[in-house]
Amino acid sequence: MTYPLNSSVKPYLITRRLHPENQETPIQFIKNDKIDHQLFYRRNHFSYPVLSYSNYWLPINGFVTTPRLFSMQDILRFPSKTIKVVLECSGNKRNLFEPKVFGEQWGKGAISQGYWKGVPLRTLLELSGIRKGAIEVVVEGYDFGKRTDLDGIYTYLRSLPIEKALHPDTIIAYEYNDQPIPFKHGHPFRLIVPQWYAMASVKWIKQISVIDSNFTGPFQSIDYVYYPNKDNNKNAFPVTTINVNSTIQSPLDLEVLNTGNHLIKGIAWTGRGVISKVKISTDNGESWANAKVDHQDKIGYGWVSWTYEWSVLEKGEYTIMAKATDSYNRTQPASPFWNRKGYGYNAIDIITVKVE
Repeated sequence: MTYPLNSSVKPYLITRRLHPENQETPIQFIKNDKIDHQLFYRRNHFSYPVLSYSNYWLPINGFVTTPRLFSMQDILRFPSKTIKVVLECSGNKRNLFEPKVFGEQWGKGAISQGYWKGVPLRTLLELSGIRKGAIEVVVEGYDFGKRTDLDGIYTYLRSLPIEKALHPDTIIAYEYNDQPIPFKHGHPFRLIVPQWYAMASVKWIKQISVIDSNFTGPFQSIDYVYYPNKDNNKNAFPVTTINVNSTIQSPLDLEVLNTGNHLIKGIAWTGRGVISKVKISTDNGESWANAKVDHQDKIGYGWVSWTYEWSVLEKGEYTIMAKATDSYNRTQPASPFWNRKGYGYNAIDIITVKVE
């Protein structure tokens, strides 16, 4: 559905599942680089946790010299930083895979971004004294529940390699867009891991543990793993860094247009470096032209907007394609890397329009 520009109707989240709640951002209606929390996509494995904030403490324990227990007030007093970060579900665009794969059938809207404020995880870890030989940092959320593939109750836990945990921009966030993080997005504290798919950005942090081994919980060793083969686990490897990607926001797929001038626009993002160029084809890939890419910061943790002016005088059906390239020379492929659980889709974005 499209809305007239003068309409008072506002976009709303697209529901993929109600229990647990999984909803995606109506990405075609996003006009800027800061998504209001009400339109920020929601990805949950379990029901929302029940928390009490009157006596909130964050433990840092495990392979450390001095286990610590930080109060909310402690964390708010530490030096903070604010960073613009895109969070993309690793299953974003899953419904585009061929052959089809099982899992939440996300369209193109399991992605959002905004400004996160918090304290570097490194600050808390260094105050706890990381012992020599530490390998990973495990972050546990308060959310838990049953899995369909395993017996028992499981809590959402993920680990980071010690180097990623100590990166100065891996933060324990407590604000989003200058307001406390909303409950449905991880209040009071959420881990933010720039450049990695969002499964790493654990919500509702319960505790943080340093370990001297490799973590093997189900959300690390079963889920969020690329399985290239349909029938076996050979050559599997973990999901980590975001692939270079782009999405056409306007026109909409299967939209009917008049002849004349049209502005094709969209977003592009990457987990390594920055976006260096975006190319557009309006003839099903027979020819390509450079889109105009908006200014982006040197860090590249967020998406960038791009536009292309298209003049079309002949009626007919047109296939419009967009492909982004980043500063590491990673370019969107013509076909995605198929994997059994449907992670990391980043093939050239394609829509079809009719001009009449």
